[in-house]
Amino acid sequence: MPADRNDEIHKALREHLAWWGLRHIESDAAYFAWQREVFTAEDLATLHRSIEAKRAAIGGSAADIAFYDVTAQSRFVPALYSQRYEYYLAVGSRIAAHLEGAQTILDVGCGIGLLTTFYAQRCPGATVVGIDRSPASITLARQRAQALGLSNLRFECLDLDQHELSGRYDLIVATHTLLQAEQDPGIPSSAWQDFSRALEAGAQSDFEQRTGVGRRLDRLRKVLAENGRMILFEKTRQLARRVPFQRALAARGLMPLRSPEPIRYRSIEEVTDDGPLYVTGLVSSSNILPWDEAPEPDDVPLLQLEQLRSVRIDPEQPLYENHEASAQQAWLGLPAKQVVEQVTRTETDGRQLHVEWGRAGEFAYLYCANTFDQRQLVVVDQARVGMVETYYREIVGEQSTSQQRMVR
Repeated sequence: MPADRNDEIHKALREHLAWWGLRHIESDAAYFAWQREVFTAEDLATLHRSIEAKRAAIGGSAADIAFYDVTAQSRFVPALYSQRYEYYLAVGSRIAAHLEGAQTILDVGCGIGLLTTFYAQRCPGATVVGIDRSPASITLARQRAQALGLSNLRFECLDLDQHELSGRYDLIVATHTLLQAEQDPGIPSSAWQDFSRALEAGAQSDFEQRTGVGRRLDRLRKVLAENGRMILFEKTRQLARRVPFQRALAARGLMPLRSPEPIRYRSIEEVTDDGPLYVTGLVSSSNILPWDEAPEPDDVPLLQLEQLRSVRIDPEQPLYENHEASAQQAWLGLPAKQVVEQVTRTETDGRQLHVEWGRAGEFAYLYCANTFDQRQLVVVDQARVGMVETYYREIVGEQSTSQQRMVR
């Protein structure tokens, strides 16, 4: 997208967020001070109760609805929704850049319509529909749409889990609504040594059923027009969730029209790695991109042991530490590697875990890997070998019966 158009969208979206009363907050301290101005002690107690009920609910549609009904109170909106200011700016601006040419747009899980009203403003010639299962959210969305004079926009209170949809849409937008089971681990890799996953129909079906994503995608697919597009942004940054989500899309004929875009934004001071943003379509063109099931590239510097000899850091810190997927390649490339102790076992949550520590020439290292794509490599000099040995014992405990030891 040209830089000037990108700047124009960002400017318009900032003005739109300001109209809703949202602010960009720089610090937690400033945000909590604002909260104290807006909320009474009773308000905060009500919010905290609804948050806990939402977290504790299993398949909690009712608890979700109750939570969003509480947060949709008009006087709460500026302070509550400003927590997600950068989310709205990052995601909303990118989606707005893909609205061109759409005549019928469906925004699924629209909430109070904060972004839906922006999309309707950007596309005055299109018919825009927002759906959400929170009655209070839809009531507020309708009020705000009327205040903005948006005659091309309507909102419907509808639960995608409970109802089929009607109509036909050439663009469907779904953000943080199709895959809400944030704690679901996804589908494990075939082994801790790599990131590949077998094409097991049973495991895929179980994932789609327990998260509800299969049923939701089926209902959206039925109302997507021929050659229609679907823009999706869900909590699928973890590869174990991203792969089955992409496979669910592919099974319904939805293929990437451009490379999925990872998005990083802040919720006040906390950095959130989310997404990626998918732009998918029902098209048969040979130009469609294939789905990529490889780990996302990371920006951790390559491990170069010769450079570690001159590193001078806090003696309590390792010379090198990598918690990303590239830790596996760095571990594989360690020269003259000698394993001192290692354990491979199945954890209570079903993941296979491998932990080892050893020596690589004049250095000592610790490496962890599991079948939910977590990797960690730590490298220290020999003077601090006790650091990795202690860390190893903290991870594996002394109860493991599958340890394999080498005589040192």
